[in-house]
Amino acid sequence: MTYGFALITGSTTGIGAAFARSLPDSTNLLLVARSEEKLAERKAELESPSRTVETVAADLSTTEGRSRVIDKAMECEIDLLINNAGAGRLAKVLDNDPEAELATVELNVVAPTVLTRALLPGMIERARRDHLRCGLILVSSTTAFQPIPLLTTYSATKSFVLAYGEGLHEETRREPLDLLVLCPGATRTDFSERAGFDLSRIPGASDPMDVAREGLDQLGRRTVHVVGAGTRAALTPFLIPRRIATGGAGAVMSILGRVNRMRPRRL
Repeated sequence: MTYGFALITGSTTGIGAAFARSLPDSTNLLLVARSEEKLAERKAELESPSRTVETVAADLSTTEGRSRVIDKAMECEIDLLINNAGAGRLAKVLDNDPEAELATVELNVVAPTVLTRALLPGMIERARRDHLRCGLILVSSTTAFQPIPLLTTYSATKSFVLAYGEGLHEETRREPLDLLVLCPGATRTDFSERAGFDLSRIPGASDPMDVAREGLDQLGRRTVHVVGAGTRAALTPFLIPRRIATGGAGAVMSILGRVNRMRPRRL
């Protein structure tokens, strides 16, 4: 399936930028991120005579930011929505700033819910009209399959995305819509650094381009796709008691946090 216009949130770095680079030149792009400077860089990189690249600088953790994106997406008549933007931080819930906790839920849960609900009816209607199919990718995580202490809020939001996508797929299975919940494991992106720990050196950490390409390849083939070695992590809660799996995950995250604090920082 070749899409005419794709909206990608969190599109300037990591998996979002990889999605933008992986789509064919025949797909126009609507790139969304907070940084106008980085959006300008991606636009200069990806725009071509055969491709239009539109950008919206918006904070998706706010109502105003989400409204701006929805208005532009309706104007562009997108037929592929990739809800990729996400945030989280390695720390105990009670040690995290309350505003940061709220922003995580707004970005990871509210934003994809609001954008999907606002844009999907028009996408489906146009797909029916043109006898085509539209696409929706919800980027979740392997942390969605069980509680992850020290990433408690983040993993809970990704569990929501997983359940939301599976439920929505069943509700729309007779519609001309391909829906995929993509669950990457450790991936070499800027997210790890912003979250307070670095997963890029973990053996088996995925390259963002591989994650994006797998997602696009699996869209229309299955509902949930776990990337690479993350399959084992996704199966853990079903193989051992949930309490033991949660405790083990907490121990691993504690070790990662200590290792990260000991690593020399680049100035």
